[in-house]
Amino acid sequence: MNLNKDYWEERYASNNLGWDIGSVSTPLKEYIDQLENKNLKILVPGAGYGYEVVYLYNSGFKNIHVIDLARQPLDKIKAKIPEIPQSQLICGDFFNLENQDFDLILEQTFFCALNPALRKNYVQKMFQLLKPGGKLAGLLFDFPLTLKGPPFGGSLKEYEELFHPTFTINVLARSMNSILPRKDKELFFIFEK
Repeated sequence: MNLNKDYWEERYASNNLGWDIGSVSTPLKEYIDQLENKNLKILVPGAGYGYEVVYLYNSGFKNIHVIDLARQPLDKIKAKIPEIPQSQLICGDFFNLENQDFDLILEQTFFCALNPALRKNYVQKMFQLLKPGGKLAGLLFDFPLTLKGPPFGGSLKEYEELFHPTFTINVLARSMNSILPRKDKELFFIFEK
């Protein structure tokens, strides 16, 4: 399966969006609610229809950047937040994003949508994109890794082995406030550069 731009454009065109929960996820909402510095430079990769992006923006965070292979989700975000600068909505490959020195990168279903063969590249790219002391935070799926995806799963042990050599793991634990369909299938994490 080639998870390229055409693949994702077709998923949006056919409304085949099983990952779309229709609102900001509870764990990310509660994490965002405790962030005090509204000037953080934030990246949300593969944001889908951008519920977290809209929530961030409406909560006073204006320096939010989104990158997605598909144009449709970026257009949807722009329609919801007309005042967001177009330069902050990037249609392109995450792995080609130049170093931006982000304070925070929010993870919500992007990691699980990538071919598992790219996971080490993901870790290195995230590390490169964050400034020193920057954080990668969000949710990772906790169900057996299969090749029947996306989404592709993983486990706490796998994630520790993957991220620990590069990041400081501040939090990596079962999410206690996941939505019902994802209960006991998500890990909340905060990794620091």
